[in-house]
Amino acid sequence: MSADYTVQGSVAVVTLNNPPVNGLGLETRTAAVNAIRQAESDDAVKAIVITGAGKAFSGGADIREFNSPKALTEPTLHSLIRVVENSSKPTVAAIHTVCMGGGLELALGCNYRVAIPAAQIALPEVKLGLLPGAGGTQRLPRVLGLEMALNMVVSGTPVPSEKLAGTALFDEVFPAGTDLLPAAIAFAGKVADMRPLPKVRDRKVDYPNHEAFLQFSRNTVKAMAGPFPAPLECVETVAASVTKPFEEGLKFERERFLHLAQTPESKALRHAFFAERAASKVPDVPSDTPVRNIERAAVIGAGTMGGGIAMNFANAGIPVSILETRQEALDKGLATIRKNYENTVRKGKLTQEKCEQRMSLITGTLAYEDIAQADIVVEAVFEDMGVKEQVFRKLDEVMKPGAILASNTSTLDLDRIASFTRRPQDVIGLHFFSPANVMKLLEIVRGKETGKDVLATALALSKKIRKTGVVSGVCDGFIGNRMLEQYLRQAFFLLEEGALPEQVDAAIEKFGFAMGPFRMSDLAGNDIGWYIRKRRAIESPEIAYSKTADLLCEQGRFGQKTGAGWYDYKAGDRKAYASQMVNDMIEQHSKDIGVERRAIADAEIVERLVYALVNEGAKILQEGIALRASDIDMVYLTGYGFPVHRGGPMFYADTVGLPNVLDTIRKYARGRHGEAWKPAPLLEQRAAEGKGFNG
Repeated sequence: MSADYTVQGSVAVVTLNNPPVNGLGLETRTAAVNAIRQAESDDAVKAIVITGAGKAFSGGADIREFNSPKALTEPTLHSLIRVVENSSKPTVAAIHTVCMGGGLELALGCNYRVAIPAAQIALPEVKLGLLPGAGGTQRLPRVLGLEMALNMVVSGTPVPSEKLAGTALFDEVFPAGTDLLPAAIAFAGKVADMRPLPKVRDRKVDYPNHEAFLQFSRNTVKAMAGPFPAPLECVETVAASVTKPFEEGLKFERERFLHLAQTPESKALRHAFFAERAASKVPDVPSDTPVRNIERAAVIGAGTMGGGIAMNFANAGIPVSILETRQEALDKGLATIRKNYENTVRKGKLTQEKCEQRMSLITGTLAYEDIAQADIVVEAVFEDMGVKEQVFRKLDEVMKPGAILASNTSTLDLDRIASFTRRPQDVIGLHFFSPANVMKLLEIVRGKETGKDVLATALALSKKIRKTGVVSGVCDGFIGNRMLEQYLRQAFFLLEEGALPEQVDAAIEKFGFAMGPFRMSDLAGNDIGWYIRKRRAIESPEIAYSKTADLLCEQGRFGQKTGAGWYDYKAGDRKAYASQMVNDMIEQHSKDIGVERRAIADAEIVERLVYALVNEGAKILQEGIALRASDIDMVYLTGYGFPVHRGGPMFYADTVGLPNVLDTIRKYARGRHGEAWKPAPLLEQRAAEGKGFNG
């Protein structure tokens, strides 16, 4: 976590060395400043090359120091850049692989920059609700021009170094295959005696009629930024590179950076950033736990879910077999997969060649014996314990020793499923979300006997197939669906009390959800919830549910797949149209159960839906089903459309204040179906202690 110093001839080499991406943490900054000063004091040194060890020049600020005093302890990144920029000897940034955020700002402080092709160049701070805070908005326009710099700062998207060759960002982009360090040392030797030393800060940003361009940019960004303030602030700070002297622009940038750092949107985005990284860490499963090789996969079931799961393996280059019981179902499933890939080709997001490559990795079979040598098999059959039992007994019989047996169950007892085999240590839950080839979330369900190596393998596999893996313990519904049940209970109670589906959906979508509960149910299939409620009526008859959803299902209105659900649908049109018949049914049901309908405010709808998630999440956390509150937030951000700018249900509760959440829950506990609002003990405890769920 430092910087190495060597001298080669008359050139000092300062190598940032803080794996994995040479984050500019305090120790690294301190070592780099000391190295520059050492080079300055050595008369034999004529020039200084700054580069990065391993697979990065620098990925920027050290994320491990975010929200800690170290981030502001001297030397700060500003101080390091000032030392580099004011060096009496030429400084050369030798850039490779990754040069982002503070790493790019450091490079812009150097007199010269050289690179090899394919290095990823970016200022991605906007993705954390921030803007570059160490001169990036002021220096980048001085080397790339106003328009290109603005695009990079506002989007945060990396650009390959070779695409920036010919701009003033790079003095030289060496040919592919060049050994960077010797080439950079040779370049440093050539410029060692050149004076005056060029400084990016001394350049001017020349853009004719910049006022019109900046106003156009403001209008465009405002229309696209949604609830996030950072993109528009990025425009304003980049604008300062044209309208203000350098030092004033730098001061303005710092002010706007500090302002954004305090916004709830940035705090939510940073929370999500850290939460995603924390989710892969399991306290009793060390990072060096051996993992099993996954070279071949199999999926049981060629339906919508099974086909989507198979696509994930093929997309990652893993051959996968799909097993079905009937040739007709298998052919239909394979045809659907091909259609999905060809739709992606038509949209220009996949080449025809890649489409064929991926299809070639997917094979179908009707025989269990054909999948016996797979390293992992994922069962994606009907959500019924009897069906699962048949499948897992057969898998136990045919699969090779050491194969991982995974279930895609969304609610059932994984430990019971594991008991159908003689190898429960090899059984794990891999709960994908529909459409499985698109949705980022993968709930990894750890049974009481699941092997640590199996869990480590599942976490590694989630990254390989580009999913956010979140570990859950075993309970009915795991993390996501257990919470969702309480959310939907409240949504259905609201219908009985006076709301209609379109009002509930509109209120929660205005709050920021991607989709309201009734549009979501129509998309997923109302029959799924109906089946679960029937099971609940037998297993937990004491839990009250609204009958409204059952009345809907009794009419065969299962959602988009039947052309009718909570809403009406037209052929070839996924738009939800309010249904007078459904609204009449809801109002009649209220009369039938003796409930006088009332006007319900949108604020009540949002509180009841969101706080139902929070209260159940607190129970899940207390029971140890989720390892940490941020894991619950990741489940909802990546699998259930919770608004990113609010950071997930548990983080949102923290921002509202747990005492406020608790007071509101107690208020609803005094109302109709108050039994559904029994406060979670952990919520009461944290509120009394003045603590949040995430801290």
